[in-house]
Amino acid sequence: MNLLGIDFEEWFHIELIQRNLKTMTTNLSVIHSIDKIIDWLRRNDTYATFFMVGELLKARPELLDKILSNGHEIAFHTMRHTRLDSTSYNKELFEREIKEFQKLTSHKSKGFRAPSFSLCHNTSWAIDVLYENNYIYDSSIVPAKTRLYGVPGAEHSPYRISNLSIEHDDKDGRIIEFPLLTTRILGKSIPAAGGFYLRTLPMWMIERAILDVNNKGKPAAFYIHSWEIAPEFMPKISLPLIDNFITYYNLTYAFRRMDYLLKKFKFSSFDNFIRYNNPN
Repeated sequence: MNLLGIDFEEWFHIELIQRNLKTMTTNLSVIHSIDKIIDWLRRNDTYATFFMVGELLKARPELLDKILSNGHEIAFHTMRHTRLDSTSYNKELFEREIKEFQKLTSHKSKGFRAPSFSLCHNTSWAIDVLYENNYIYDSSIVPAKTRLYGVPGAEHSPYRISNLSIEHDDKDGRIIEFPLLTTRILGKSIPAAGGFYLRTLPMWMIERAILDVNNKGKPAAFYIHSWEIAPEFMPKISLPLIDNFITYYNLTYAFRRMDYLLKKFKFSSFDNFIRYNNPN
């Protein structure tokens, strides 16, 4: 069994778009993809974890029932898709947000993913907050270095994480870390778990990465954004060349590629995996 996370966020939550917006906006459009996503998962007999940006649930409370009533899991993705290492963000604000999200979800959320995978040595305080608020797992670590994120020395299989050890298993750690899938090219580790890399890497390379992990008896942690599943709800924003490439390249192919992987491999939610398997 592999792990599927859907990072459910709006177009204006995307980091590279946030950087270039001249004025703040709350123009919701991607949120209307929820029925398409749930129908797609049903057709593929797949359950997923929805890493939800809290302000969307606040604006549309009915999202929670649609997700839970169809057997999927709700998880925390901060309230406004703010990087943990943002200068305006800190432990106290994160704790207030996690408590607000718990109220919105009636304490149904037990998992977390940091926006833009921004959990790192400088933001490891988040692990303590998660534990203090009865969270069970995190899936924010990418064991590779990229332009925007990455902890290249981290383990590649599920392990126990702590404030003092985000890279290696801590026998006293109380939070399970599910690191995102990576592969190797010319001896260098690169992400292969979804997003831009789902849209860019050859499919045989992604399949091989999943098989390599599965052959070791471990799950591959994979993700896709709501706006990649439903690009028809995604507006075209003028961005600098590199930001535009990362955001929009092969966007119309992401859904087709993820659909292919769901038909080839077994995926489920993080909650289901923890319930039926020993993650360590």
